[in-house]
Amino acid sequence: MIQFTIPGTLPSTNEIIAASKKHHMEYAQMKRTFTQLVMLHARKLPKIEAADFEITWYCKDKRKDKDNIIGGQKFIFDGLVGAGKLTNDGWSQIGDITHGFEVDKQKPRVLVKIKALTGVTV
Repeated sequence: MIQFTIPGTLPSTNEIIAASKKHHMEYAQMKRTFTQLVMLHARKLPKIEAADFEITWYCKDKRKDKDNIIGGQKFIFDGLVGAGKLTNDGWSQIGDITHGFEVDKQKPRVLVKIKALTGVTV
């Protein structure tokens, strides 16, 4: 199993929707910023052909609904593709996705565990 951590939080579904309604460049900037953040933290991973993903969201509190929190997975998969770790984020590359939720007021983060389904190249 391969894993990496993204420090902090990713935008929620509500934040993504609000940014897209505000101005088209607002969402574009958000997507660029958070995709690059994921790319930075995924840079040392090997290339993966296809995988199952287990994402644990360590939130600073319980104020956001879980279905809202997982909207940030968009940036995770786009970042893995952008970093060249996945060739695409389609059905052929992304297997099952499971989510877990914890509270860590001091150190919010996202832990991504990757279980390769086919070849892993270095």
